[in-house]
Amino acid sequence: MVWDAWGIPAGHKPLSASIRDLLTQVFGVSGDPVARRDEGDVPLRESTLTPTQRDGLVAVVGVGSISVDHHDRLLHAGGKSTPDLLRRRADGPQDAPDAVVFPADHEQVLAVLDYCADNAIAVVPFGGGTSVVGGVDPVRGRFDTVIALDLRHLEGISEIDPVSGTATLGAGLTGPEAEELLAAHGLSLGHFPQSFEFASIGGFAATRSSGQASAGYGRFDDMVQHLKIATPSGTIELGRAPASAAGPDLRELFVGSEGALGVITEVTLRVHPVPETIGYQAWSFPDFETGAAALRSVVQAGVAPTVLRLSDEVETGVNLARSADIGGAAVAGCLAITTFEGTEAHVAARSAEAGALLAAAGGNALGQTPAQEWEHGRFAAPYMRDALLDLGVLCETLETATTWSNLVELKLGVTAALTDSLAGQGTPPLVMCHISHTYPTGASLYFTVIAKQLDDPITQWLIAKGAVGDTIVAVGGTITHHHAVGTDHRPWMSHEIGDLGVRVLRAVKREVDPAGILNPGKLVP
Repeated sequence: MVWDAWGIPAGHKPLSASIRDLLTQVFGVSGDPVARRDEGDVPLRESTLTPTQRDGLVAVVGVGSISVDHHDRLLHAGGKSTPDLLRRRADGPQDAPDAVVFPADHEQVLAVLDYCADNAIAVVPFGGGTSVVGGVDPVRGRFDTVIALDLRHLEGISEIDPVSGTATLGAGLTGPEAEELLAAHGLSLGHFPQSFEFASIGGFAATRSSGQASAGYGRFDDMVQHLKIATPSGTIELGRAPASAAGPDLRELFVGSEGALGVITEVTLRVHPVPETIGYQAWSFPDFETGAAALRSVVQAGVAPTVLRLSDEVETGVNLARSADIGGAAVAGCLAITTFEGTEAHVAARSAEAGALLAAAGGNALGQTPAQEWEHGRFAAPYMRDALLDLGVLCETLETATTWSNLVELKLGVTAALTDSLAGQGTPPLVMCHISHTYPTGASLYFTVIAKQLDDPITQWLIAKGAVGDTIVAVGGTITHHHAVGTDHRPWMSHEIGDLGVRVLRAVKREVDPAGILNPGKLVP
């Protein structure tokens, strides 16, 4: 990806004149984008990697697999949260890893960790670099030197078991690479988060990723059958069967461990045949509560579509403003998207059953076009954020989850926290929300907030983020549903798992990473 924004250059397109005029009216910005700097003009913090340390790492991975080049260091200077991007666009030296190391396989990862533990070098495992919670920021902690451990060469499929429906993938594979390799065997993983185009298999596992099709295929942690992990204390392999009663499932320690407990190098996953057909249907509901109740009825009846999403009134209105016509149907209230995958017969039966429930709950069928349009543009939203930042408009996202009975209260609380904290700084925001993932007992809420940038937009956002985090804890939501912990959510981890839970996590950290070199400042309070 480009160093100061999301994605690749081809994905970046200017906003239309009508959208720029609307932003000028609502937020008072000029509508003229700010010119970005050339990466060669960006000063980096001077590398502290000593010649002796470089020679030691070269002895492990080879001279061509370690870089202190300005370009490589800048590309590994952090993730893609709004604060990450704002810091990258700010004047002054950028913090960056002192070197980037590219191991070739599991054994080299082990050897790098062993060397770094012996020589007090912090290690930040780096997959696709898509973290939006500070998960790959080059935090040094108490160490003078930090390296980014880029896992891109841990690729390929080492085994496919079509009888069991599993595939063993290298942790460095990106989502599209994995799908291409699996498609050659008529298979698919079906995991399509918004980061799909750039994030890695290992990153999906390390962050408990949840894809847009999770209603049908489950979260990524549901798909994990076996893990191979390199730690400073050695190799650990976990998962011998689809299920086991052999004590606590230790896979759960490393799925979601965010590189702080070990480096996932290989993952065996549940896969499925490429679907024969996909059915699309969009719905409108008069208000968010009615729509949420309708989604709940479908999920609890066990007939959930592959994709099931509901935008609130504000998000629906904004999407309509960007598209004057959605499938020829006027959408009043809230827009819901459903898709169904499988055989022709399965799709027909499942969509009919779910459709009957949605209609009975107050839904109005809009046809397939709005759902197809959503799918066509589902990976484009981060590019819109970059265009807004260029115009002086703050744009960021956050997510949480709770039970169905608490869903509306949590939505109201988070919306109020965002509105009050930003309006209190003199920048009234636009707050949008959608249900992104559903479960029999609850759902996740995904918020997008837009406001005019202040002179110090990072502090502006951190004030709002702090207010939201406190509200989520107070109202009974989880501090993160699928974005992970990183640095951004770490302050609330003791509320999430309790003081004893924190001590348990720290004890595991001491055992697998006694020198504390793995991803300092992330996950573990």
